[in-house]
Amino acid sequence: MKRFYENRTVRGLAIVALIAAVVVVLSLEPVLAVTGGLLRIAFFLAIAFFLFLVWRERRGDLEAWSDRSRRVFYTAIALAVVDIGAAIGLSPTGGDAIAFFAVLGLCAWAILRTWRTEHTYA
Repeated sequence: MKRFYENRTVRGLAIVALIAAVVVVLSLEPVLAVTGGLLRIAFFLAIAFFLFLVWRERRGDLEAWSDRSRRVFYTAIALAVVDIGAAIGLSPTGGDAIAFFAVLGLCAWAILRTWRTEHTYA
């Protein structure tokens, strides 16, 4: 029995099973749904904060770019953040999920293309 408790995987699965049993026995599904919603919002805010920190660190480099490149870069980032926020809030399925990935891919392409254009030294 001692080896059972020393195995971290088994111990972790036992803790998850215990939490699941408590949620089912006490009918805490609505609380779990609210907690999941709050975690989605927190994840979205963490992504936005990370992008802000990256921007703040590199804004001196970005200010040296042309106006068009800067507008395309910032617009693609803003659209990607809105797209991720919509995906978190709306939970897309089917065609909406395809549109989500298409918009995210196009934003990534625009960001990469703009970055490479501004960092090409001839």
